[in-house]
Amino acid sequence: MQTPHDPLTTGTAQTAAAAPFPAGPAPRRATRQVHIRWDGNVVAVGGGAPVVVQSMTNTDTADAIATAIQVKALALAGSEVVRITVNTAEAAKEVPAIREQLDRMGIYVPLVGDFHYNGHKLLTQYPDCAQALSKYRINPGNMGTGKRRDDNFAQMIDVANRHDKPVRIGVNWGSLDQDLLARMMDDNGRRAVPWEASAVMRDCLVVSAIENAQRAESLGMPSDRIILSCKVSNAQDLIAVYRDLSGRCDYPLHLGLTEAGMGSKGIVASTAAMGILLQQGIGDTIRVSLTPEPNGDRSTEVVVAQEILQSLGLRAFAPVVVACPGCGRTSSTVFQELAASIQGYLRAQMPVWRSQYPGVESLHVAVMGCVVNGPGESKFADIGISLPGSGEQPIAPVYIDGERSLTLKGDHIAEEFQALVEDYVSRRYGAPATAATTTTDA
Repeated sequence: MQTPHDPLTTGTAQTAAAAPFPAGPAPRRATRQVHIRWDGNVVAVGGGAPVVVQSMTNTDTADAIATAIQVKALALAGSEVVRITVNTAEAAKEVPAIREQLDRMGIYVPLVGDFHYNGHKLLTQYPDCAQALSKYRINPGNMGTGKRRDDNFAQMIDVANRHDKPVRIGVNWGSLDQDLLARMMDDNGRRAVPWEASAVMRDCLVVSAIENAQRAESLGMPSDRIILSCKVSNAQDLIAVYRDLSGRCDYPLHLGLTEAGMGSKGIVASTAAMGILLQQGIGDTIRVSLTPEPNGDRSTEVVVAQEILQSLGLRAFAPVVVACPGCGRTSSTVFQELAASIQGYLRAQMPVWRSQYPGVESLHVAVMGCVVNGPGESKFADIGISLPGSGEQPIAPVYIDGERSLTLKGDHIAEEFQALVEDYVSRRYGAPATAATTTTDA
């Protein structure tokens, strides 16, 4: 009689049991560390520091009040560095005022100046702007051609050196150095088996970024003040470019899918591309370049960037709310409304809770819609509730730290559960009470 096949002791299953496939991202790529500073606030990029979340305003920088208000909103949402466009003399003149407004509001997020075409002139003509910025973003493809390009680039590096500012040398697919591209295309034509044009363009991006970084160093820029980026708008191209770039230098890398798009398209494309690279240990700062809806909230791109990092286990920014997708067992919308309410409430509290309750960003809340997975997920969470599904008893057991603690009933389950979450946060993450002491006069 043939012995039944045992997957636990034979074949590949035996190998898998002996050495399970590891969960989690690959070790972070080793890089130099760059510091972006403002008024005692130091954001470390690379060199083992946590991946940094960045964003960018879409206001007219010449409108100092509107720009300062948007920078504040982005910073409160969790953006650790905010980039602003500096494209005209009027914009450059207002940068110190924007910085002053933010400082008065207690918002010390570093500002990065985004320069194209005329950055060398603006930084030279407006030294207060150069000083108020914490970093300069330079696109070598938009600085002219030939000697004029070299002189303009050198002028920007000189200003950065004089003001002790780091730079991001950002090469873009849509603004490649055409002289370099033409030369590399000619070289490719002489290969025995020429590459596809798209492969040459990807290689050109990488070569341009590294050559300009090396040129900046030759002009006196310390290597620990240089960050590189190679932006493209296609996910597969981004993955290929950054894999190549990461293997050819040790500068910190800024990730972003440029012109990602609107809504779910932009979110999915950015997550797919950056998620793969981050999982492989590549990337030191990220930005999700979403096209906002008309009058939409610019802070959405910050939330998405945070959620990418938190989903990969690279960082924690806000408590996680686990909720089931719903099915025929969950005809009621109560669990959907409660999940949305709790998630919105927790994120809204984070600007205060971040300092008041250290570690609260690791909180795990479950809001489940029926008895199938509800109790199990609730037990795995720090605090969870299993709401009644179709045909179930109108009761909602609440689990705290894996134990069924109480049952909620009636018309105010949502409010009562939110109060329980508030109490749990206060008890678990609040500072322990200290005994009161009294003194007497001698």
